[in-house]
Amino acid sequence: MGSRVALVESVGHREGVSKALSLLREELEALKGARQVVVKPNFVSAWRKLSATPVDAVRAVLDVVARHYKGTVIVAEAPALGTFSEALRSFGYLSLAEEYDVEFLDLGEDDYEVVEIWDSRFRRGVRVRVSRTVLESDYLISVVRPKTHDTVVVTLTIKNVVMGAVQPGWRRLVHQGYAAINLNIAYLARLMKIKLAVVDGYVGMEGNGPVGGEPVELGVALAGADPLAVDSMATRLMGFKPEDVGYLYYLKLMGYGHMELDEIEIIGLKDWERYVKKFRPHRTYRAQLRWKEGIVEALRELGIAPGTG
Repeated sequence: MGSRVALVESVGHREGVSKALSLLREELEALKGARQVVVKPNFVSAWRKLSATPVDAVRAVLDVVARHYKGTVIVAEAPALGTFSEALRSFGYLSLAEEYDVEFLDLGEDDYEVVEIWDSRFRRGVRVRVSRTVLESDYLISVVRPKTHDTVVVTLTIKNVVMGAVQPGWRRLVHQGYAAINLNIAYLARLMKIKLAVVDGYVGMEGNGPVGGEPVELGVALAGADPLAVDSMATRLMGFKPEDVGYLYYLKLMGYGHMELDEIEIIGLKDWERYVKKFRPHRTYRAQLRWKEGIVEALRELGIAPGTG
């Protein structure tokens, strides 16, 4: 069995995400039985609007959640640059509390669990603090705009949740060079239950992302219950190969979801190739691909035989 990914044209943040989610009625039924719904936007910087998830994309998500879930929704994030409260003000998120039953959570101040990850020489034992709310949520929604990245090629719904859940003072420990960071992201992603992945691709970021890049109009929105499938399709639409993104490749081998085209059912725009727009990569793109030099060591640490997949 494969995974379904909704892909639609978008002429606006709210409109595009709403249209994509309208194609996922079956997947959204699981919201009715959720105990705790957490919506994780992406801020990175509390001041650069282009680096953040547009608030209207989150509005579209909350519109849908409100039709299926009657509890309070937690909107959670911890920017790398600036404070959570600054980001809420800068990006217009405070108005959500007037429109929906939401509460805001600074993940940097959340209770945490300590998780061991790997250093640059693939030695496990690096300890990082990870948000307990993210780890324990049974319905986690990741909402992002597609962006290029300075270390792992692209940042989409999976990386958004992983790096947001690792508390700010410990995030530098995840960054253990091009090889080990992909292993660490994949391993941490397995601990988090992303039930709905949403990519607002109306306007993305190309070049020197995830903060200093330039806007690029992709003009689509994607959504699905399999974050690997959603991120893989978004990667293709950005003009990159999913197998060149280390953490996506490892997650495929770990059985986290589906990455291959023949395992993904596109609903909406069947001729997805027409919508590919080659994002200009980060200036360090070629160096980032050196993560592949650590494949054997990473697979050993994951308990996967070399050559699998």
